[in-house]
Amino acid sequence: MTHEERFTTSHWETLLQQVVLEVQHMASICQVPLDAPGVAERVLANDGYVAGHSNPAAFKKLRDLMLLHHAVTRQMVDELGGTAAVTIAEQVREHLAARSHHGPDAP
Repeated sequence: MTHEERFTTSHWETLLQQVVLEVQHMASICQVPLDAPGVAERVLANDGYVAGHSNPAAFKKLRDLMLLHHAVTRQMVDELGGTAAVTIAEQVREHLAARSHHGPDAP
């Protein structure tokens, strides 16, 4: 991948989408309701008691992926600017919302 290809909006959208999908997958395995108030903060604080299912390896991966998500988002803002980053994040949310309403095989 060339430098120019690496920093396209398409690249960032795909990367962010992959990270978010994996976060959702690990949250599902650990039975962590990330959409509940304060839960994401507890995961980031390494509070395993927030998980409905004890799986330390999966919980560590979930936390690491959430930290990766933050790092990717910061780098995306640095490279593309805040407006483009917000647009990409909205597109990812829309895509993931469509997947959750239509099942795992949705586009």
